[in-house]
Amino acid sequence: MNASAKPAAKRRLLLASDRSDESSELASILKAVGDVSTVTTEAIPAQPARDLSGLVVDINLRSPESVQRVRNKLRGDAYRSMPRLFVLADALHHGTMQAWALGATDTISRPLQPEAILQRIRAAFPDTAAYDATDRGKTLNRGVEAAHAVLVRMFEKMPLGVSLTFDDVIAAESKILKAIKHSSLREWLTTVGCHHVGSYRHCLFVTGFAVAFAQHLGMREDDQRRLTRAALLHDVGKAFVPAALLDKPGKLTDEEMEEVRQHPRRGYEALAAQGGFPPEMLDVVLHHHEFLDGSGYPNGLSSNQISDIVRLTTIVDIYAALVEKRAYRMPFTHSRAFTMMEGMGGKLDQQLLQAFRPVALGSF
Repeated sequence: MNASAKPAAKRRLLLASDRSDESSELASILKAVGDVSTVTTEAIPAQPARDLSGLVVDINLRSPESVQRVRNKLRGDAYRSMPRLFVLADALHHGTMQAWALGATDTISRPLQPEAILQRIRAAFPDTAAYDATDRGKTLNRGVEAAHAVLVRMFEKMPLGVSLTFDDVIAAESKILKAIKHSSLREWLTTVGCHHVGSYRHCLFVTGFAVAFAQHLGMREDDQRRLTRAALLHDVGKAFVPAALLDKPGKLTDEEMEEVRQHPRRGYEALAAQGGFPPEMLDVVLHHHEFLDGSGYPNGLSSNQISDIVRLTTIVDIYAALVEKRAYRMPFTHSRAFTMMEGMGGKLDQQLLQAFRPVALGSF
């Protein structure tokens, strides 16, 4: 074999740009992880190539003409299931919101930081040129079905004395991670949002947001798996709370609220008694309603007593609850939900919340 031969590229990326003078640097960075084709926004094809991993858009988001051209190109369904990374001139609010409105699934900001960009690409874009885009729907469905199977055991079998094992969760996690990586968070939320049982839907929402957040942060694969398991099982204790309380359309009485607040401890006790579940999963199940200022429950933990995996799960748990339709209210918009969480101040890890912003606002 010729020593100078280049290995086959793992990804094929399309860089659409109206600023060729500035995009050459970006194209050079992207070539570290795949083959890059650069076109003007006017030349974005109506249908993406079957082996295309993702689209990178680098335009002046303050130019009405550029924005309209991209909007016209991405208006249909052709690119909807594909990762779409938009490049911002800066991190200002206007550019960010304009990118999300155009269908961005993620954003990066200038000045360009090569390692951070490559980390985003590796996390969000399919990593094999052999991946067939027509399989995205099947991959998504397999992930949702795997997660749903765990929830059936959790909510329907455990109260009857049938054990949920750690192996049951392990069997589902790879399919869940693959489903969100190879489709999109938006597609996951749309699919699971049709579920008629509120507790199932919430756990599926939390799992989707948690996985997308982990991939956005560029977490290692084993850390993504740990977070996936914890998010999926975080509300296991609700299996031991009467469904009539969980689905009550009106305000809960003080006694009913106290009953619902028992779910973290009941879930923890059930999994601890079963055995085989790692400490970080039990930590999330017991403490996902704790707040940094000590006002949460069941143990009133504060500050450094609350682990990173719990802080992250708490953020996605609250956000998912706000953007879901509940028996007693309509869902909040994504922007309103995020603003409400910013208003919670010291209760949440605000630095981590800001890191969640692109995931949260890019999911609708």
